[in-house]
Amino acid sequence: METFIARLLQDFEAGKMTRRQLIQSLAMAATVSSVAAGAQRTSSGGFKAVAVDHISYQVADYKRTRDFYANLLGMAVANENERFSQCELHFGSSMVLARNHPAQSQSSQGSGPRVDHIAYQVENWDTEKVKAELERRGLKPRLDTGGPAGPPNYASFHIADPDGFDVQISGIVRPGDSLYKKPGA
Repeated sequence: METFIARLLQDFEAGKMTRRQLIQSLAMAATVSSVAAGAQRTSSGGFKAVAVDHISYQVADYKRTRDFYANLLGMAVANENERFSQCELHFGSSMVLARNHPAQSQSSQGSGPRVDHIAYQVENWDTEKVKAELERRGLKPRLDTGGPAGPPNYASFHIADPDGFDVQISGIVRPGDSLYKKPGA
C-alpha cells in the first residue's frame, strides 16, 4: 500500500495527475484496503473451502443413476459396492455419490430421491481444531470417517446449515492428527 501511495504522489508531483485525481485515487485505495481488511476479519477462525468434495444422492436405483451419469456426462464409475447399493461417479476433482434411498427412512424424509448432503473439503485439516471451531459456533458436529470402506485418512464432520441442510466439512488427515492412520496399518 505504501508503494502504491508513493507512486501516486510521484505522479502528482510530476504533473501526471491533478489534485482531484490524486484525492480520488487515495480515497479508492483506502476503500479497497478497508474492504480487504474486513474480508480478512470475516474469514478468521473459519475454514477455507478448496473444493466440493462430493454430493450425495439418495436415489431409487443407483445402477440406473450410475449409467445415466456415466453415459451422458462421462463420469468415471469407482468404488461400486452392490452390498451397500452405491457407487462413486468421479469427474475432475469432484464426485457424486449415488446410493439407494434407505427404506427405513422413507417415511420420515419422503419416499423420493433427494440430495442427501453436500461435502466441502477444507484446507489444512486438523480434526481437533475443526471440531472445536464447529462447536464454538454451536453447530453440533458429528464425526464421519467414511467407515471401513471409506478412503484412508479421510475425516469429516456433518453439521446443519441455517436452513437445516446436511453439510459435511471434510479434509485429509495428516501425520500428527488424532485420526491419522499409517498406510498399511
